[in-house]
Parts: sequence; structure tokens; C-alpha cells
Amino acid sequence: VQLQASGGGLVHVGGSLRLSCVASGSIRSIRTVGWYRQVPGKERELVASIGNGGNTNYADSVKGRFTISRDNAKNTVYLQMDSLKPENTAVYYCGADTLSYTDSGEPEVARYWGKGTLVTVSS
Repeated sequence: VQLQASGGGLVHVGGSLRLSCVASGSIRSIRTVGWYRQVPGKERELVASIGNGGNTNYADSVKGRFTISRDNAKNTVYLQMDSLKPENTAVYYCGADTLSYTDSGEPEVARYWGKGTLVTVSS
């Protein structure tokens, strides 16, 4: 699975950005796609995720401001970020959790990452 993230940039407080994550390769093995963020010196943390059934999950800090969605026809997952705050400044990564099976029928799980896209919110 290959992931291509885009859409980051510089925005003022209160502004909006939409991130895109395009998947290619073994797309059928993808079960969940998530957006994560990381700032220097801290671990990568989940911002939002969406499962194949459309179920979504959000970090408490972004509920009501961020929306994750998917366009299956375009193999793309979006993160709409509204009412941005300076603390949302980070490198954002998309990650895909996959489930596949070996020739002997054993399940294999994996997580794939795209390159990050920088979001900077200026005050």
C-alpha cells in the first residue's frame, strides 16, 4: 500500500484546510485509514480515523472542528480542518491499517504511512 498525503500549508487562526490522502497498491487490504499528527519531541498521535464501514473516530481536541471522510471512487480519504488553532500546527500523516492473509491462511496486519504534510496555523 502506498499513501500520498497533500494539502498542508500556512493558515491563520480560525481558517480551514483540507488534507487529502490517496491510496494505491493493495487497496482491498485496507481496513482503516487515519490521520495522525506529530510535533517535534512528541509521539505521533491519532487525530481521526475512518473504517471501511464508514465509522469514524476523533481525538477529543478536534471533535466538532475536523471531519474525516472518504471517496472510494478516488481511493482518497480527506481531513477537513475548520476553526484551526495554533496548537493544531504539526506534521500530519495518513496511515492505513491493513489485513491480509498468507498462503496458509494466517492473518497479517500492517500499518503503512504516507509522507507527512506540514500544517502551520499562525496567530
